[in-house]
Amino acid sequence: MRPEIMALAPYRQGKQAGADAFKLSSNENPFDPLPAVLAALEKTTPVNRYPDATAGRLRDALGARYGVTADQVHVASGSVAILYQLVQAAASVGDEVVYAWRSFEAYPGLVLVAGATGVQVPLTAEGGHDLDAMADAVTDRTRAIIVCTPNNPTGPIITSADFAAFLARIPADVLVILDEAYAEFVTHGDAVDGLAERVYESHPNVVVLRTFSKAYGLAGLRVGYAIGQEKVLDAARATGIPLSVTSAAEVAAIASLEDAAEAELRQRVAVIVERRNTLISALRAQGWDIPESQSNFVWLATGQRTDEVAAAFSAADVIVRPFSGDGIRISVGEHESVEKVLQIAESVVEPLQ
Repeated sequence: MRPEIMALAPYRQGKQAGADAFKLSSNENPFDPLPAVLAALEKTTPVNRYPDATAGRLRDALGARYGVTADQVHVASGSVAILYQLVQAAASVGDEVVYAWRSFEAYPGLVLVAGATGVQVPLTAEGGHDLDAMADAVTDRTRAIIVCTPNNPTGPIITSADFAAFLARIPADVLVILDEAYAEFVTHGDAVDGLAERVYESHPNVVVLRTFSKAYGLAGLRVGYAIGQEKVLDAARATGIPLSVTSAAEVAAIASLEDAAEAELRQRVAVIVERRNTLISALRAQGWDIPESQSNFVWLATGQRTDEVAAAFSAADVIVRPFSGDGIRISVGEHESVEKVLQIAESVVEPLQ
């Protein structure tokens, strides 16, 4: 076995919750699947048959939605799978991949598995990407840059103006992966929207990632997609595991895109956004320094007391996601969970000040 792989800690999923606990550790949608999705799943292809390896119907639907060809759409088992595929296609031994840190926990591992070297650029004091520092970190060895907006686990967005200025500094042969897994929760008017702005047209080295796991509530079915230039996505397709998107996942995703389902989805997202804003305001009133989250989670900068504070949440049957020595990410969950989160947070905030 490769020694660097043996030393690599496996990806750690958010802790599972008991029957009476609130699971706020994995940024899942607290709502049940949309009725249109449940109805479609009842008619799905029998599981004794292989799925369409190209996810052709879903790619057609996404292409029609965003005004691109099906070949400019790539579908895989979650957007994280496409991240792996793109990094595998772009970088190898001796190459570098730049990303902000702290950001999505899978980034370091997927870079190392490719044999490349990760270049971690610290976040700003507000928990956002330092795009100038990331551009400064680009060298002749840089093959890819991962940009996460809103940033997981802290929550701030990147503005359109800042992203445009960043791209102007990046060589055209360096792959830029715009990870927008939480885009549906963004309400900030200046936030970059890679699909609405069609950044992959003006900058062919950009690929935009989205997922059905978060806002659409299909985390258990594992389906995400990328939109970009066909040549770039062909490279990702070449590194992917065949038949990784199940028939059920494709059927559910297509049903989620229907007009009636979309309207109900927006209503649910609005509820989650309202709960998020309530949490942020109340936590700040307690004395917490909370970043301006535009996602479906909030970030507590608990530093060296992270494990202790996370244990207090766990003891109260609220499962959160601790990043030891750094902070705690709390997903926006059921309505009943909000007050409980605030009660626990208030009980531990004073010693942190």
